[in-house]
Amino acid sequence: MSADYLQLGGKVCLVTGGSRGMGECTVRRLHAEGATVIAADVLDDEGKALAEELGEGVRYVHLDVSKEAGWIELIAEIDRDFGRLDVLVNNAGILRFAAITDIDAEEMQQILGVNLFGVTFGMKHSIPLMKRGGGGSIVNLSSTEGLGGTLFCGAYTASKFAVRGITKVAAIEHGREGIRVNSVHPGGIDTPMTRAVVDDEGRKYIASRVAGLKRMGTADEVAKLIVFLASDASSYSTGAEFVVDGGATASAGF
Repeated sequence: MSADYLQLGGKVCLVTGGSRGMGECTVRRLHAEGATVIAADVLDDEGKALAEELGEGVRYVHLDVSKEAGWIELIAEIDRDFGRLDVLVNNAGILRFAAITDIDAEEMQQILGVNLFGVTFGMKHSIPLMKRGGGGSIVNLSSTEGLGGTLFCGAYTASKFAVRGITKVAAIEHGREGIRVNSVHPGGIDTPMTRAVVDDEGRKYIASRVAGLKRMGTADEVAKLIVFLASDASSYSTGAEFVVDGGATASAGF
């Protein structure tokens, strides 16, 4: 069901990591609100199936967000085919666990490449097209690990703190051009990414540590917040952190 106050009809939106999890749910909700959506990912089979299922108004493209050349090519394609970009959702991310003394340089470069450089390249190449269109909204996915540390999560935490910081810089630099930039901080969300590294017992433990709701969240609960920030309903929100964690960060320890 569409909500008129979101005012997304006619907007062109790009969602990275759009094949599954929070990205997939965001693509679905943006499409339901009348937006044209480009879902970008490296999971081609899932992305193509999603675009085929949703039909008109949804396009899947292959994109490794850590490679700047791919961003240049994709933004040029969006400019050529649509002449505008109204919303960028930098959702693509990877999660790995390791103690500080065990961090592997190559793995850390991979984490920073996707989680930080992917966000940076996305903003760098999308903002000029947004400016030409009179403004837009950028939503960068950080994490509760962008607000506080978590054991054995050093590289991921570093990347998510960095996303939080660069979001604020972009908001300051481009606010007068009508471009809003906010970060979303999910915590304890049950997604394919977390299931790949956390087993059933681990997810039960996470749920038990959520101080407020005592459960893990769903990808769609995060997507609802993303769509709000993408829309004109959040027109006075920029440079801010929006937390969706069931109350996890309300306590002294997660």
